[in-house]
Amino acid sequence: MAEFLTQYAWIFWLALILLFVIVEVVSVDFTFLMLAVGSVGGLLSGLLGAPWWAQVIIAGVIALVLIFFVRPLLRGALRRGGDPTPTNVAALLGLDGMVTTAFVDGQGHVKLANGETWTAKLSGLTSLTSVKSGDRVVVTAIEGATAVVVPAERTTS
Repeated sequence: MAEFLTQYAWIFWLALILLFVIVEVVSVDFTFLMLAVGSVGGLLSGLLGAPWWAQVIIAGVIALVLIFFVRPLLRGALRRGGDPTPTNVAALLGLDGMVTTAFVDGQGHVKLANGETWTAKLSGLTSLTSVKSGDRVVVTAIEGATAVVVPAERTTS
């Protein structure tokens, strides 16, 4: 039985490498890439005549070393070129706006500095219940399709 496992282990290693590469292409996390490279080590040791249990140990050691030492370097290199500009909801937080429809019962409409018009409600951080058309506001949160705003501080000129 052990001779059979050692003789045909290469089929197992090839299938495992293929499976790990497919999962890595979907996840792009580099974990399964490291497991695939470890499996290549198991395949090569089997082709050099190592018994099946030694192939498993070699593949495991290679994969662990790669996961703990090479994977963090690859992930850092992948993130290094990322754009730090906030997008989506994060880009709206702190954005100025102007009230286009007066707030009644804490709700109204605002036109944000990026040109978008949003349904808005006053934040619980303010004691005001109404804001007039033309007043300046700042977005503090987004709740679904509603911008949560607070009146901007007024400066006297």
